[in-house]
Amino acid sequence: MTSRIDPQHQLTVGIDVGGTNIRASVVDADGEVLDTVQAPTPHSARALEDAIDRSVRELARRHRIAAVGLAVAGFISTDQSTVLFAPHLPWQNAPVARRLSARLDLPVILEHDANAAGWAEYRFGAAAGGRTVVLIAIGTGIGAALLIDGTLYRGSHGIAPELGHLQVVPDGRACPCGKHGCWERYCSGTALADTAIEMLATDPVRSVLARDVIRDPGSLTGRRVAGAAQDGDPLAVRVMADFARWLGLGLAFVSDLFDPDLVVIAGGVSSSAPLFLDEAREHYAGAVTGAGHRPLARLRTTQLGEAAGMIGAAELARAAIDAPAVGRAGR
Repeated sequence: MTSRIDPQHQLTVGIDVGGTNIRASVVDADGEVLDTVQAPTPHSARALEDAIDRSVRELARRHRIAAVGLAVAGFISTDQSTVLFAPHLPWQNAPVARRLSARLDLPVILEHDANAAGWAEYRFGAAAGGRTVVLIAIGTGIGAALLIDGTLYRGSHGIAPELGHLQVVPDGRACPCGKHGCWERYCSGTALADTAIEMLATDPVRSVLARDVIRDPGSLTGRRVAGAAQDGDPLAVRVMADFARWLGLGLAFVSDLFDPDLVVIAGGVSSSAPLFLDEAREHYAGAVTGAGHRPLARLRTTQLGEAAGMIGAAELARAAIDAPAVGRAGR
């Protein structure tokens, strides 16, 4: 399964290890996805690694694979070999790269899923040419990546930047992280549903979405809110306006922290950007420190969509081809 071809012409596999599904893709040196397989995510560490092993071997039967990268929603060690903690996966302090490398006889690296997506957008997508780039992945929560002069910034312990858990409302909505008032509780797909329910409780409005919420609050999703806003539903339009305000305020925090020249909005909610991005830009322009007296970051939406994590993980794995110690340490 190993190859002697120049790394820039080798194929690598990027794997998005999600809480529901594993998606593995063969990616070439130009960031093109050539082949993909998908499987449900098992609930035990051994079964999960078995499923990843099977996915890679299935792809390797059709392609000559040189290295593997995993995009994981969790904390990754600085050497990209160990999953320290992943809230939706059965890995804790698990040397996943070493174990999978031993099974596959290939270099294996791990990366935080937002970092992988940010790297893919920088190499092949919306972040190309940016000097200081922040990717904000808005889905169930908020993931983030920071690139400075083409280098991913991971912090001292591999955890930065956890922008979704900046506290924006003291004693605000409870967050699964254990804190209250985190940015992602007001600016995410989950937040869209929570905001709709709160608005109805304080200021009832007649609309199709309101009727559905009253009938079955548990059926409400961010996707449903966005779809209703697209149709002009009064409640949904108000919810999206609130979302845009929180996104703009968060972008102001991000600019005060990092002064980026480019911000890429990714994640599932980004597909609804026409409903909120212009308004968010206005809130951002008014809330940033020194408003009116400094350049603002350009705002773009993802070009690579849901494939970004896989593409980024595969591209990062390409660097491991000539540095096998990354994935094979301790064998």
